[in-house]
Amino acid sequence: MAAIRQLEIDIECYSSVDLMKCGVYRYVEAPDFEILLFGYSADGGDVHVIDLAQGERIPVDILSALTDEAVIKWAFNANFERVCLSRYLGLPTGEYLDPSQWRCTMIWSAYLGLPLSLRGVGSALGLDKQKLDEGKELIRYFCMPCAATKGNGGRTRNMPADAPERWALFIHYNLRDVETEMEIQEKLWHFPVPEDVWDQYHLDQGINDRGIRVDGKLVNNAITMDTRSREELVQQMQDLTALNNPNSVAQMKQWLADNGLETDTLGKKQVASLLKDAPKPLGDVLSLRQQLAKSSVKKYQAMANAMCADGRVRGMFQFYGANRSGRWAGRGVQLQNLPQNHMSDLAQARELVRSGDYEIVNALYDSVPTVLSELIRTALIPRDGAKFIVSDFSAIEARVIAWLAGEQWRLDVFERGDDIYCASASQMFHVPVEKHGVNAHLRQKGKISELALGYGGSVGALKAMGALDMGLQEEELKPLVDAWRKANPRIVKLWWDVDKAVMTAVRERTTTKSHGITFTYQSAMLFITLPSGRQLAYVRPRIGVNQFGSDCITYMGIGSTKKWERLESYGPKFVENFVQGISRDILCYALQTLRCCSIVAHVHDEVIIEADPNMSLQAVCEQMGRTPPWAKGLVLRADGFECDFYQKD
Repeated sequence: MAAIRQLEIDIECYSSVDLMKCGVYRYVEAPDFEILLFGYSADGGDVHVIDLAQGERIPVDILSALTDEAVIKWAFNANFERVCLSRYLGLPTGEYLDPSQWRCTMIWSAYLGLPLSLRGVGSALGLDKQKLDEGKELIRYFCMPCAATKGNGGRTRNMPADAPERWALFIHYNLRDVETEMEIQEKLWHFPVPEDVWDQYHLDQGINDRGIRVDGKLVNNAITMDTRSREELVQQMQDLTALNNPNSVAQMKQWLADNGLETDTLGKKQVASLLKDAPKPLGDVLSLRQQLAKSSVKKYQAMANAMCADGRVRGMFQFYGANRSGRWAGRGVQLQNLPQNHMSDLAQARELVRSGDYEIVNALYDSVPTVLSELIRTALIPRDGAKFIVSDFSAIEARVIAWLAGEQWRLDVFERGDDIYCASASQMFHVPVEKHGVNAHLRQKGKISELALGYGGSVGALKAMGALDMGLQEEELKPLVDAWRKANPRIVKLWWDVDKAVMTAVRERTTTKSHGITFTYQSAMLFITLPSGRQLAYVRPRIGVNQFGSDCITYMGIGSTKKWERLESYGPKFVENFVQGISRDILCYALQTLRCCSIVAHVHDEVIIEADPNMSLQAVCEQMGRTPPWAKGLVLRADGFECDFYQKD
């Protein structure tokens, strides 16, 4: 018999742990976890389904292939199959099958701008064999606990014998998923994922497997304190308003209106605005509502849900989660949007919460929810005897766009190590600006302009960034836009050069270049080739007409409604996509450079390393700040700090 070279795999499992809430690493730790069905195809042959739930066994050669480094294993969302099979093979918590032997059809799809679901990809590609619609109901029936009822004899789990016809359909569903995955590969083989991107994926899987340690005592006490604090806050609101449910938006809006304060919304920004002028007792009620709106406990709860037996949380990063740039997305705990910490006595507050002394915390601090919110980062800790080294890039996107555009004054700022917000304000207003010195008040205008206007944004972008909340007046916004664009003519030129290059590539179905970026129309796809060689993909691009009656580019993608639909774009948006894509590639280069270190997480442009006490912070920052060979002339800088628990420096 010829040696197996490739396996296509799809499995169906049972666990009493909620996969969506807890993630696959915790899911497989349930004592009742088991693989029910094992669907596979070897080397493109017929698909077989092994009914493990009813006593069938995986063939010896297939079982051996799962650990054979010479055999490539394929699956859609391969992380799930790999972690589940690790458990099936008896590997303990913290040890998993080698990701370098795996490839993921979902990642391949994402690389080409397609959806991140098997059903979505099948639909987008118009496959002959698509995922069966009955799947969700069958998974709910066989893969999750059920409620005990008189009708089902009081059982809490459905077995194959309880519904033989459904089980037969479930086997067919498992087989069809393997067929669909194989057909996706057949459709996409003209556009393979580059090997260096697979290497990045394997590095990502290693970071997900390693996970990051959580202070379980802090987490549990924070949850307990939050529960008590919320009960007290609700009671105070009831005492002040006499409402049955002061958490109700409708009831609260009516109460405010009855007391002379009309408002359309009770969002965080609106409540903060209303608080400025609200008289008592309205101000007191709004302040209480503001405290209740703190959602920090959800983060603590997410950590508690996902924590594995060894105290670590795993699987927090979705490789290629943002397929228009290839950046990561967060999963589970969502490290990408943790609240910042500003407390001067952070360590002290942390110890008080960790000790569970609610009375002292409540007595010492104005708001328990605010304290818990500021401490959320500190729940992440290194292993015993280790420290965290946290290093991040300085103004990475601003550096990349200046490098691409050739905006020399900005490049000089970065070369000197000066503050870009001060420099931008100085360039815009033609006066010296120092952070804590002359014309310091202009720095804020420089900062918000930098953050809002780099990708074609105008007055609306400034407002969305909070310009009016920062004290800027409406009449200041348009002059601010004009001043920024006048100060950055090469960046403005980059936007419209790219717009022209993309339009020509799609209209003439050809290849164009601009500012070191290549735009190619090929096989009903638009590819944007970045300096790293990686490509961004846009499905079925066309020339469309925008709301202003001008030509624009449209393509198929996942929109704001999470549906596969036709989207609209133009020069500045494409610039945003590939600037973020290049920044992502620089982060990848840093992760690969530091792969011998114990990387436990990365957040935006920041890397967190679980380091031995003797590891040098300076050496890490120097390694991280190395310019990739494909980005000659780009000046990078990485700064960092050491800590005993995760925090914002």
